[in-house]
Amino acid sequence: MSSNNAQIRDWVLFPITLVMILVGILRHYIVLLLQSPPKTLPREALREQRALTRSQVLRSSAANSPIPPTYYKAISRHLSEAYEAGTYLKDGPPKEGDAPKPPPNPISDPAAMDGMMAGMKTQMVMMVPQMVIMGWINFFFQGFVLIKLPFPLTLGFKSMLQRGIETPDMDVRWVSSLSWYFLNFFGLNGLYRLILGGDNSADSSRDMTASPFAAPQAPGQAQDYNKLFKAEKDNLQFSEGVYSWVGEGVEDRVLGRYGKI
Repeated sequence: MSSNNAQIRDWVLFPITLVMILVGILRHYIVLLLQSPPKTLPREALREQRALTRSQVLRSSAANSPIPPTYYKAISRHLSEAYEAGTYLKDGPPKEGDAPKPPPNPISDPAAMDGMMAGMKTQMVMMVPQMVIMGWINFFFQGFVLIKLPFPLTLGFKSMLQRGIETPDMDVRWVSSLSWYFLNFFGLNGLYRLILGGDNSADSSRDMTASPFAAPQAPGQAQDYNKLFKAEKDNLQFSEGVYSWVGEGVEDRVLGRYGKI
């Protein structure tokens, strides 16, 4: 290897790769510092969700239930009566004449505003370093040819591997400094997953779809648990019709299996 190639390797190729790795790791930890701790739900809202989950778990095992019939029917009827009376509702049983509450406005909801600001800060942390690195490479290393790939390629790869160099006669296997940046931009994600774990904030592929100036998405319709409870009551009544206890005739089945009857 000539001295010029060794200098390009030591002062261009390695610094670009090392800077991108360190910036990705640093960005991951900055995003972790910017994230606010998850807010706990009030006890009433948590009870509202768990009551619905309890019924769904009970129904999912109705066809082959480990719960004896007496207890199963008692639990099912208790839940049905509670759903009908609105016992588990966060705001208590609905009163006659009350109109359904509209979904909260994200502009006036402090929790929603905090979430939008946190998302915008995270997107800025993910986008700004890449813009700075690209400007640094264009300013200091523009026009450098770094490496030659050891395998043949078609001419279709020339525009991807030789960005910033207008030389039609150059072998397509040579890689420019700007193209090396883009190769690292996508190719280091596997290294980040190895170092930081699968759910890391250094994944550069997210930068392609995220924008710090994107408008926040409109919130979805708030769930009306009163309607969900009424529908779950009907589902519980239906599940009682298909209920089957797994312990029905278990004595005869065990004795028959071992040849005692």
